[in-house]
Amino acid sequence: MALSSTSGEAGAMLPPATASTGATGAAKLAEYARAKARRHRRERLIEAVLLAAACVSVFTTLGIVYILVKESLVFFSHVPLWTFLTDRQWTPLFSDAHFGIVVLMSGTLTSSAVALSIAIPLGTAIAIYLSEFAGHRTRETLKPLLEMLSGVPTIIYGYFALLFVTPLIQKIYPDLPGFNVLSAGIVMGIMIIPYVSSLSEDAMRAVPMSLREGSYAMGATRYQTAVKVVVPAAMSGIASAYILGISRAVGETMILAVAAGMQPNLSFNPLEPAATITSYIVQVALGDLPHGSIGYQTIFAAGLSLMLLTLCFNLGGHWLRRRFREAY
Repeated sequence: MALSSTSGEAGAMLPPATASTGATGAAKLAEYARAKARRHRRERLIEAVLLAAACVSVFTTLGIVYILVKESLVFFSHVPLWTFLTDRQWTPLFSDAHFGIVVLMSGTLTSSAVALSIAIPLGTAIAIYLSEFAGHRTRETLKPLLEMLSGVPTIIYGYFALLFVTPLIQKIYPDLPGFNVLSAGIVMGIMIIPYVSSLSEDAMRAVPMSLREGSYAMGATRYQTAVKVVVPAAMSGIASAYILGISRAVGETMILAVAAGMQPNLSFNPLEPAATITSYIVQVALGDLPHGSIGYQTIFAAGLSLMLLTLCFNLGGHWLRRRFREAY
């Protein structure tokens, strides 16, 4: 009887314990649901902030395009587009005004060609050395020192070209004028080397080691492996580095404004002074031309031309990346 009574009392006490356990479980589930909702709201907020940050560049680009197109339409309402593209003189600030953008385009392309003839070979060679031949300590020492070149103000490069490189070249070419495209292009190429070498070296180091090991197993030397295996495998990344260098050369301003002379000559001879699109924009933007005048509007037409030129190079780079892209 005592055992039966004890069992009855224990049975009578089970339902309250079960109810308490169920209430605790429900509270935990409710707290978990609230925590999950808070975490979901935080994630949505973070996504919104990141999306807004990503949209800043898009809206900035759209704003630039809007301003350039809007102001350029005002310019082209006074100057025919055909005249702008075919006139062989650029004298928008003279009484006998001419608006031939080909004059500024020739200076831009000539200076860019000189700079790229320096930056692309040297940058590629440096990238091959750092990626395939240099030791870890050497690479970690040389790469930061090389990238310091990109941190020097461009106006310093301009005076370096004018006061050091030009007198040096004049010892070889005594008839070289004080302002010329050659010295400005050479210094601009030196400035662009880190852009080409750094990105190219990153692309080469991303090539799987198995490709190198297979080349070594076939009896190839380190040089043959670097040139005939690694470089072709990393060509899409190297092409991106080249396009970045081209865009940087086309858009350079202060080196050309200081050392190239800002004289609008239709010539592709780097031994002569010339004006580029960017240097002309600096010249006019800092002048005393009244806002809204046809001379002032030329900077927007020139800027639109420069943007279209850069867009063409970027589209070419995109095609090269898709054409030579390798997936490992």
